[in-house]
Amino acid sequence: MIVDEASAATAADTADAEDTKAHLQVTNDGHDSLRYHLLGPSLTKAGQDSVDQQKVSEIIYNASKGSKYFNNEEYKDKNLTQKIERILSRKRQLERIDLASDLRRADEYITEQELSRDLSQTIVHIDCDAFYAAVEELDRPELKDVPMAVGKGVLTTCNYHARKFGCRSGMAGFVAMKLCPNLTCLPLNFDKYTAKAGEVREILAEYDPRFESASIDEAYLNITQYCEDHEMDPEDVVTQLRDEVHQKTKITISAGIAANAKIAKIASNKNKPNGQFRVASERALILSFMHDLPTRKVNGVGRVFERELDAIGIKTCGDIYPLRAYLSKLFGEKAFHFLIQCYLGLGRTSVQPAEEYERKSVGTESTFRDMSGKAELREKLRWIAEELEKDLTRTQFKGRTLVLKVKLHTYEVLTRQVVPPKAVHIADDLYAYALPMMAKLEKEIPGMKLRLMGLRCTNLVSTQKVGIDFFGMVRHRVSTGCDEPLPGKAFSPENDGMWEVWPEAEFEEAARQERVDEMNVLERLSQEEVAGYIHQQPQSITFSSGLGQEELEKQEELWDCPICLKPQKANDKEFNKHIDHCLSRQTIKEAVKDISLESVEQCLPSRVQLTTSHKVGSRKRKSPLSSTHEKGKRLFFGTR
Repeated sequence: MIVDEASAATAADTADAEDTKAHLQVTNDGHDSLRYHLLGPSLTKAGQDSVDQQKVSEIIYNASKGSKYFNNEEYKDKNLTQKIERILSRKRQLERIDLASDLRRADEYITEQELSRDLSQTIVHIDCDAFYAAVEELDRPELKDVPMAVGKGVLTTCNYHARKFGCRSGMAGFVAMKLCPNLTCLPLNFDKYTAKAGEVREILAEYDPRFESASIDEAYLNITQYCEDHEMDPEDVVTQLRDEVHQKTKITISAGIAANAKIAKIASNKNKPNGQFRVASERALILSFMHDLPTRKVNGVGRVFERELDAIGIKTCGDIYPLRAYLSKLFGEKAFHFLIQCYLGLGRTSVQPAEEYERKSVGTESTFRDMSGKAELREKLRWIAEELEKDLTRTQFKGRTLVLKVKLHTYEVLTRQVVPPKAVHIADDLYAYALPMMAKLEKEIPGMKLRLMGLRCTNLVSTQKVGIDFFGMVRHRVSTGCDEPLPGKAFSPENDGMWEVWPEAEFEEAARQERVDEMNVLERLSQEEVAGYIHQQPQSITFSSGLGQEELEKQEELWDCPICLKPQKANDKEFNKHIDHCLSRQTIKEAVKDISLESVEQCLPSRVQLTTSHKVGSRKRKSPLSSTHEKGKRLFFGTR
């Protein structure tokens, strides 16, 4: 199916999203936004069309009310509400001033982006349908016709029978049990999934040897060359690919076909399961496709950003254009670039193996009308330093090298760099080391006029603490690639102008991290609640592990503390008491002597969330999801 045959489907997406929100606006307890938030990170997953989301929302709300998770979510929802109030207040202020220059700058950026539109490539995003569940069903065919999920504390996926009840990935297991009492939950088996992913990988390589794995069940391919070599239409190629995968691996995949990766990703969710959707490579059709698309359907727009955009009147990508003059002032320069590219339906066309992605730099830049005054330039430099600090904090890096980039009013691009005595990431330091470079340029170019200024950190040092995600694996940094040179371009002063090409990557990474954090917290909630729920309704829960009750009881004798790693008695109350002790300030001070008290206080909330969300045991002296093999690798199609 191509886009001009399915404009009604996009309109239906918008209507469904609005209906879901509208149905939740029925209470008087002030928790309407919280109810919507509690629906989870996978609300847009396929198979949810016929689900009564209001009912699902009430079950989740009532099941979690009073728990630590609920209180934490309520606190975050309150903070987000306050942030939105500030955004709206700022917007009201902006409405009273002349934004002609901002409007002009936005239109100039749109013109620049239109000139960069590339419609010559054919990018395909493939997504295995309910991958973990599909693999498990190959070994147990009887599960194909019953509601089934993989994952116990948190569902990692579920089949389409379970989705009809409102179950979906990223949902707490005990909540899923209440939605679907006869749900069968299987434990994770990463070796099995990785082996099956390897089978799929071999087929993908025949169509694009340099395909890019996005996760264990997703990949991007550039089939432009394949279509030319075999004189085939892209839709025929993808149909052939999907049939071959099904025949050889016995699982189904869905696919999106488009001119760039962003649209291909959106399109792959259109005809799930076991279908494909093509957005034709024509500018008018692309703009039409994006116009009515809910912002949440775009990879990179999570629940928080969706709510912020919704508050100012941006519900679909088509709503971005009328508010283009406000975007940079309300959300920042990168968000402005990202949103304009969403409106235009622009995205990257480069596809390369995941292992070749390695973040080279983190940077930010700003284009403005010609500026020459020293005070103005220093004020702009300070602002950019503050923006870069935010980006470095979000991406969890600091840099050993600081690069200043400027574009003269003649459009000549100049760069200068300095190596500070220590890696930097704080705005004060960034500004202090950038200012001498700026002053030197002013001496070299009397009367210097600039129309662009940027700062970038290279030779990066990670500030991320190694932790365990809800899968039980060591977290692996996912490079977003947005500040990297384009494929085939080496990192050198000659192509410094290439950085900051696709800001979408950082937003996609932020949205991904939002989902991971949500799953971590849900894992903890599930541990707190599932025991009580099992006690109340033992007949309605099916945990299928292949082990007898006696073996399971033996495995649950001891739980490993995720902080001190010492085995503890398998008792909820005592175990939580022990974790509280391990997380006390004094214990942390003794265990991490090289961290100052101030940094501990800053890191404590996130550390608490991380450590307490780790699954703490269904096996004696060993968590079932934390073997050395599973921790040491990232699950990609390209991973053995």
